[in-house]
Amino acid sequence: MALTLAVAAATCLPVVAHAQAADKATINALEGYFDFVDANAGTILPEQIPAEDYKKLHVLDVRDAAQFAKEHVPGAANIEWRQVFAQRAKLPREKTILVYCNTSSFAAQVAMALRIDGFENVRLLYGGFNEWKARGGMDAYARASKKS
Repeated sequence: MALTLAVAAATCLPVVAHAQAADKATINALEGYFDFVDANAGTILPEQIPAEDYKKLHVLDVRDAAQFAKEHVPGAANIEWRQVFAQRAKLPREKTILVYCNTSSFAAQVAMALRIDGFENVRLLYGGFNEWKARGGMDAYARASKKS
């Protein structure tokens, strides 16, 4: 019986060690993320984006396909928020990614996951699509500039 337990323990050690190492790596990544981030880090207001700058961004709509089909930021790509991390190889690392959903809640989760994975170019559209529309959409920057 002691021999059986010893063999079982020896075969499980690599799995346990790997799980602990993976957990440690995850913990380190999360600690690094939270050490870096502040309440508004990486958040961009619609008024901060001139209409012509949208072409320079990889705009990522993380809402479901039906919402995207109904309306979206012009030029946006659509990957439903639950699928973004699995499909992150499709995302550019050399271009700023502007991510949004309806209100920013799901987009914030996507932005955090991508940042932890090493994407340093992810920005969150403040307030999401609803706020973008309310503030003037593609014309939000021009509207804000006229008021100044």
